[in-house]
Amino acid sequence: MTDDDRLIDRVPQPPDVPSRLAAQIAFIVEVDRLKTVLRRSVLVADDRRENDAEHSWHLALMVTVLAEYADEPIDVGRTLKLVLLHDLVEIYAGDTFLYDEEGAATQEAREREAADRLFALLPDDQCAGFRALWDEFEERRTPEARFAKAMDRLQPLLLNYNNKGGTWRTPGVTDADVRRRKSVIGDASADLWSYARTLIAEGTRREWLPAADA
Repeated sequence: MTDDDRLIDRVPQPPDVPSRLAAQIAFIVEVDRLKTVLRRSVLVADDRRENDAEHSWHLALMVTVLAEYADEPIDVGRTLKLVLLHDLVEIYAGDTFLYDEEGAATQEAREREAADRLFALLPDDQCAGFRALWDEFEERRTPEARFAKAMDRLQPLLLNYNNKGGTWRTPGVTDADVRRRKSVIGDASADLWSYARTLIAEGTRREWLPAADA
C-alpha cells in the first residue's frame, strides 16, 4: 500500500480523542476521496464529467423526490443510506463504465475487496452495518435496494438525454443496449421505467442514440 493509499495516516489525530470517534473521523476523511473519482457522464450544467460524490448526492435527491413512484412501499431513510454508500468502494476500485464489458468482468471482485478494506476503517458495529447495506444494494433483495438501483440507472439516463446524447455516443452503444442495461428500473417502478423508455425512444428519434437496426 502506497502513501497515496493511506490518506488517514498523513495527519495524526489530536491527543485524547476517543478511539471510536477517531475511527469514525478517519473513515469520513478517507471517503473525501470520492470527490476525485470521475465518472463518464457529463454534467448538464457544465461541460465537465461528474464525480462520484456528485452522483451520490444526485441519487439521494432523486430518492427524496421520486419515492412516490416505487411500486412497493419503501423506507426512504434506508434507501438514502443505500445510495450514499454504494459507490464508496470506487475510491479503491474505480468507476466501471456501464458499457465496459472488459471492466465488468472484474468489477465484482474489485468492489468486494474495496468494501472489505474501506468499511474496516469503522468501528466493528458500523463496519458490519455498512457492509450489510452495501451487500443489500448489490443483491437488490429488498424494495429499498431495487429502488436505489433504479435511481442509479435512471440518473445517467437523465444526464445523457439532457446532454443530447452524452455517453450514448460511445462507439458501439445502441438503443437496444441502453434498454437492456436500464431495464432494472422496471424492477422497482413501472412508471419510471415507462418514462425511461420514452427518453430512450426520443433520444433515438433525435439521433442522439444510434438505433440497433440502423
